[in-house]
Amino acid sequence: TPLQIKIHNLGRTLALIALLSSSAVFGFGILMGAPIAEMLMVALALAVAAVPEGLPLTLTLTLSVGMHNMAKHNAVVRKMLAVETLGSTTVICTDKTGTLTKNEMTVEKIFVDGKIYEITGKGYEPEGEFFIEDKNIKVDTQENLVLLLKAVSLCNNAVIRKTDGIWDSIGDPTEVALIVAGAKADLWKDNLEKRYPRIKEIAFSSERKLMTTVHKVDEVNNVNNELIVFSKGAPEVILKKCKFIKLDENSSSFRKSANPKDSLRKDNGIWEINADEIEKIIGMNNKLASSSYRVLGVAYKKICNDEYHDYLKNDELIENDLIFLGLVGMTDPPREGVKEAIETCKKAGIKVIMITGDNEETAKAIGKKIGLLEDNNDNKTVKRVMTGNELEILDEKEFESLVDVVEIYARVMPEQKLKIVKTLKRKGHIVAMTGDGVNDAPALKMADIGIAMGIKGTDVAKESSDMILQDDNFATIVEAVKSGRNIYENIEKFTCYLISRNFTEVILISIGILIYGFNYLPLLPLQILFINAFDEELPAISLGMDPVRKDVMNKPPRKIGQEILAKKNFFLVIKLASFMAFVAFMVFIISNPIANIEYARTMVFTTIVGMVIFNTFNFRSLDESVFKIGAPMNKILILAVVFISIITLIILYTPYLRGIFEFTTLGLRDWIICLVASFSTFIYMEVVKLLNNKKPPNK
Repeated sequence: TPLQIKIHNLGRTLALIALLSSSAVFGFGILMGAPIAEMLMVALALAVAAVPEGLPLTLTLTLSVGMHNMAKHNAVVRKMLAVETLGSTTVICTDKTGTLTKNEMTVEKIFVDGKIYEITGKGYEPEGEFFIEDKNIKVDTQENLVLLLKAVSLCNNAVIRKTDGIWDSIGDPTEVALIVAGAKADLWKDNLEKRYPRIKEIAFSSERKLMTTVHKVDEVNNVNNELIVFSKGAPEVILKKCKFIKLDENSSSFRKSANPKDSLRKDNGIWEINADEIEKIIGMNNKLASSSYRVLGVAYKKICNDEYHDYLKNDELIENDLIFLGLVGMTDPPREGVKEAIETCKKAGIKVIMITGDNEETAKAIGKKIGLLEDNNDNKTVKRVMTGNELEILDEKEFESLVDVVEIYARVMPEQKLKIVKTLKRKGHIVAMTGDGVNDAPALKMADIGIAMGIKGTDVAKESSDMILQDDNFATIVEAVKSGRNIYENIEKFTCYLISRNFTEVILISIGILIYGFNYLPLLPLQILFINAFDEELPAISLGMDPVRKDVMNKPPRKIGQEILAKKNFFLVIKLASFMAFVAFMVFIISNPIANIEYARTMVFTTIVGMVIFNTFNFRSLDESVFKIGAPMNKILILAVVFISIITLIILYTPYLRGIFEFTTLGLRDWIICLVASFSTFIYMEVVKLLNNKKPPNK
């Protein structure tokens, strides 16, 4: 992951600095005649001082706590390092149904006999009425409407049931909505299946875009022992399979070409479908789709039972020469908070791409509702919409030139997601991709962040992912990105804090050796180790737990390849470390080390501990004043400061421990000097941040 690369590079750099600084001091000491054993101790202490050994621990804790917090917000991260990668995301590719929308389909319009029937009722409650132009109708008087409702209820694998007075469902929400529509007309699936037992199913697939079932007909007047075939699917696919259309006697306005010469097929009301009718059906499909309806085409035909065995040899025969019945328009409202989440992504510089198997017009309409697509003055979409067929014919270079402007992919097959991810990654994007099916697994693996759906996702999709959405909600992805950004900021903060602290000790020891020699080191190896082990770790950990800042999503994603210790942060660390080392050494000089080296080291130790306490608050932001950050306050940081203060006092005022660390007691005047010196570094960092913010952005 990006974080692994950055930590590896940082670790290599710090290791090189530690090796060079400790080797230089050791070699210089030997040349000056210092004892080898003492110089080895000093060199090892410097090596320890140069490397922030608490970095791996703090990093692991920060990522772990980040995972825990995300899980509480319905985003379960399966791979720890993916937490940070989320914060680098520049593109989120998301499914529409169930992620951007509620996945609560409701059939609202049915197009049959050239007329639009409107259905009332919401959700899975099978209660509602049928209207034509605001006039209530009895469904059982509409032969073709009844046949269509039978078709969508029987060509269906979902189930609805009432448990403890509440209706619930099992199966795909689209199919559930179709069963509910039938139930509103008192056409219950259970009863229909007894009259029309299923004997064969040709399953739906993303490639076929339709489903077909074959049923026996248990009716008295079924003298020919016929079977009935029902098909439902994408309207354009259904129309290609249809040779005929079923219309009632009042459909003359729809079939203007009706005349005695038109051929009939077996039953009255079945006509050979003509180009004019196909055009009208496609027009109605587009009209419904552009109003954000998900549209299904429905067809049927009857076949002789004696011929059925011939059909078994070839499924295509079953689905040929169908009779078109009508269109079903169902709505799936956008999820609450999705529009706001997309707006947040825009502010954060993150591109959101919708990938759906739905019709292009439906996808556009939903895109406009949720703020993904915008209209210009000519009422044309500014951003491009691409279909799966268009995507299929583009070669690598052609698609690469267009991928940055496409906002919606419609009628896309799952395997085409892989092509989208690969191209976006070649363009330098950090890509988050959602998926739920088995065919989504390659794209989820290829994406920088694979996001599986927790509710409707398959086990294969979940195993291939880095993160699982327990609520399948797009807004949860945005919250996860927000957490990821905060985690990376916290990693930057505690990394810079640790390095500045460790560089302070390296510079301080080096200056002390150059001016006073090896007999008057400002700190002993044991004192350095104690500061590194106790006084630095807790503040660093508390910075890793710093709460999310309000403006974290108001900034663009980090530049690809930007190191943790970026140029700006590097100079901040060097400036602060140099100033802290200078202040600590001034305290050392004032304390007259030649007269009393233990007293001078105690003063330096106390000053550095004070710097730890004051500057930890300063590192809550690397660019803003600590006074501007405001609430929420970091409670863990307060506890860490209290602990450090107590343990320092225990060491300084417990005779046994004081003797081990070679310290002496301090008076009130000494404490004032140490605290003033420590606080001066706090003021210094505030001034440096203020000056940095006044520089032009390009600097």
